[in-house]
Formats: sequence, structure tokens, C-alpha cells
Amino acid sequence: MSESPRRPRPGAKPYRRPQKDPVRILAFEALRAVDERDAYANLVLPPLLRKAREKDGFDGRDAALATELVYGTLRRQGTYDAIIAACIDRPLREVDPPVLDVLSLGVHQLLGTRIPSHAAVSATVELARVVLGDGRAKFVNAVLRKVAQHDLDGWLEQVAPPYDEDPEDHLAVVHSHPRWIVSALWDALGGGRAGIEDLLEADNERPEVTLVARPGRSTAEELLGGLGEEAALRGRWSPYAVRLTEGGDPGSLDAVREGRAGVQDEGSQLVALALANAPLEGPDRAWLDGCAGPGGKAAMLAGLAAQRGAVLLASEKQPHRAGLVAKALAGNPGPYQVIAADGTRPPWRPGTFDRVLMDVPCTGLGALRRRPEARWRRRPDDLESFAPLQRGLLRTALASVRVGGVVGYATCSPHLAETRAVVDDVLKHDGGAELIDARPLLPGVPALGEGPDVQLWPHLHGTDAMYLALLRRTG
Repeated sequence: MSESPRRPRPGAKPYRRPQKDPVRILAFEALRAVDERDAYANLVLPPLLRKAREKDGFDGRDAALATELVYGTLRRQGTYDAIIAACIDRPLREVDPPVLDVLSLGVHQLLGTRIPSHAAVSATVELARVVLGDGRAKFVNAVLRKVAQHDLDGWLEQVAPPYDEDPEDHLAVVHSHPRWIVSALWDALGGGRAGIEDLLEADNERPEVTLVARPGRSTAEELLGGLGEEAALRGRWSPYAVRLTEGGDPGSLDAVREGRAGVQDEGSQLVALALANAPLEGPDRAWLDGCAGPGGKAAMLAGLAAQRGAVLLASEKQPHRAGLVAKALAGNPGPYQVIAADGTRPPWRPGTFDRVLMDVPCTGLGALRRRPEARWRRRPDDLESFAPLQRGLLRTALASVRVGGVVGYATCSPHLAETRAVVDDVLKHDGGAELIDARPLLPGVPALGEGPDVQLWPHLHGTDAMYLALLRRTG
């Protein structure tokens, strides 16, 4: 006689398998990759979305939600950590990272989206059951129910110190930036509370997608015509820029697929344009992009150079990035050359070029809108590691340009240690160059400061926080 199946205990609920939500599982996988492999979300997310479209039938709404969950959680990580810490009975560092990622996803849905509270909690607990197990899902459920008792403003009143007692720590918690970055940005920006709050808020906003019509290969008019009035707007400052609105798809354009146009922040376009338009006496035949990867500025400079009968040499230290530069320049209407070379030990002879761009490696604090995880990854010590390289590359640039030629020193960081301090130090110790006022070379762009160098800002210009100093070699 066969044994009868075990009956559930009286009053016990039958076990229910967790429901798999492909969107939230994908978001969790992306956060784990960022945490475990030091990956960047903008590199991890696209292949995950492509795979999900093929395997799980993701549509545009699924992709948009997954993107918002990943980027929103990363941007607000500091704020959410403070809130989670207030809802648990152990130090935050003792919570396993996968559990913390699930909790952060849930907190973002509760406090940073329009998803109803009950749905946010339920969906996150289901995710926890799938990726963590039923035991830890109970912990996630308990924490999120505490979080759901207040909205974001209510929590900030509890976890952020008063502004009058500690302004920098208050801003760090409220706007989810490390304290040292708040301090550095405030020093670079100057002014009072309103300006720094506007900047920090802009860092937490999703940036527009901006296209560049590569000179001599496409035009802004072509891009606007291909996208339509509802999907695109002209750039604010660059004549080659087109800004995408909701629903605009770069991949729908022939010019983008053919490499005649690409995605490029308007601040980067302005840097290339300013160098190309700087006044120059004498020949204007040889241009250099000394740190050319991944190729956006080089492609723009190559097109502008070709229109004047000049030739661009694009140099990039890393061979794989040099390959990206070559791809970006393929099809340029005029002659150019791409090489893999160390900019601090250049293979070209001194005084070879008329114009030189040196967009140096940096902390990337000017692009926190696009790479929100960078704010949690960077440390003040990074400034010391970049400093010798930045100075060395600027010296190479000045040695590479002829007397009377122009150098553009650029960096995607507003930190004073990576901008004015570098330029001032090289000019003081090396001499042989003078600063050119870059402001007239950016016509129509407001709030450029006292000069002669230029600092762009997300909250003032809608661009990454690009810095540019133009120098003319005098001897």
C-alpha cells in the first residue's frame, strides 16, 4: 500500500513559487555587475537589454523601466543607504551586497518613482525570493514596509543633518553625493547654496541624448529631418548638435548607422569647436588629438580640418580605443591618420602641429549624470594619481605645437586640481606659453565666468562639466 502524501499543517498556507519578473531581475543583474566587476552601467545595460529583447520579448516600456531602476538606484545610492541604515538593527556594512542591491531597488521604487507602494514592496519581495531565497526575502519585506511609512522628504528630514549645522553633509545626504565631491564641486563653482544645490540636482537628472552631425559628412538639418519635430530639437550652442526628446531613436537615422553622425555631449562639441576656431597666425595644416579615444572629438576635428585642407593625427595610447577612433573617423572626407601611441612619449617631432587638443584622463566628475556609479567609486587619492599624467600630457601638447600654435587642454572634471591647478603649474614652471580667452570662441553660451579659461556646467549649460583652457605657444 503506497504512502499517502503529506498533508499541510492546519491553517498553513500552501507554498507558492516566486514569480519571476524579467525587468527587475535584469536590473538586479546590472547592479551586481557594477558592484562585483567595477563595471559601468552604460556598458553593462545595453547588452543585457539586447539579450532580454531576444529572450524575454522586452518592449520599449520594459527597457525604459529597467533603465530607470538601474540608473535611479545608482544615482540615489547614498541617500538610500542612509534610509536603509535607519531601518535596520545592524551596521549597513554587515548587510550582504546582493541583499543591499535588492533593498536599494525597492527603496527607489518606493521613493523615487510613481510605482504604488504596495506594488513596489510586492515586486521587490518577489525579486528577493527569486535571487536571495525565502528567508532573506522576509528581511527585505520587513525593511521595505518601514521605508514605506514616509515619503522621500519625510525621510530626508530624519536622516540628513540640518544645513545650518553641517552644510556639506546635509547636501551630501539630500543630493546623494560623497561629501568630498560636494566640497570639491562647491569650491569650483563658487557662490552660495542655490548654485551648488542646482548643480547637485542636475547631476541626478537623466541627461538628454545629444547627437553630433560630423562636419562635412552630415548636418543638423539632416538629423532633424530624419527624426521629425516631435523627436528632436536643435542643440543649444553647437551648430552641429541635435537633442533627442522622448521617443527619439538614434539608431533610426541612416547618418548614425553610417557613422556620419554620432552620440556626443554638446560640451564635448564645444571644446572641439573652440580649438578649431581659435585665432592662429601662419600655417594651419597639421592638427593633433593627443588623447583621442574613443573618437568623438577626433571625428569632429577631422571633419573641420578637412574643410580647411588640414590633416588630423589622432593618437590614443590603448590599442582597442585607437580602434574605436579609427571607426569614428572612417569615411572622413579629408586625409587623417590614427595611431596607438603614448602621449607622454610621443613618436612625432616637437613643433610639428599648428593645433593640438589634449583631452586628458581624469576623475570624470563632470559626467556624473551619465556615470552615476563613478561618484561612489572615486576617492580623493585618485586626484594624486592623475596629476602627474595630466601635467605630462599638457607639456607634451605644448612641445608638439609650433611657436604661434594653439593647444586646447580639456578635461571632463570641474575639480580645480584637474583644471586650473594643472594649467597654472605648467605655465609657472615651463613658461613659453600664454592663455587665450576662450569665451569669445563659444558665441551665445552664457555664464562662462571671468575667463580666460572656460568651465561648462550641467545646471547652467545642459552639458557635462567640461573644462577648456586655450594656450598659445610663445617660445
